[in-house]
Amino acid sequence: MRTITVAGKDLKVDYWGNLANPSDWNDEIAKAMAKTDGIELTPDHWEVIHFLRAYYEEYQSTPNARMLPKAIAKKLGAGKGNLQYLWELFPYGPFKQGCKYAGLPSPTGRIC
Repeated sequence: MRTITVAGKDLKVDYWGNLANPSDWNDEIAKAMAKTDGIELTPDHWEVIHFLRAYYEEYQSTPNARMLPKAIAKKLGAGKGNLQYLWELFPYGPFKQGCKYAGLPSPTGRIC
């Protein structure tokens, strides 16, 4: 485990930079993580980030990579539930990067 500092608070993160404790998450942490990647979060990013957090809260897991676009399409509409749109938002991988900014554990298995 390593740590990052956001707003004067030290937070434990895993090897990939995902928060060790999802309950530490807040908007400022997401913004700081995105800034490190050179990304400014837009309302479209936030929609996906909040979707991922709600999904995690309900199911205590993240949707798998195959399920992510389908679950987003069902909740946010078909135009937002396609991989091209998600890759435009999260160029380092919609599932991996989306979970990171949402403060969720690193996804396992084959991911995008």
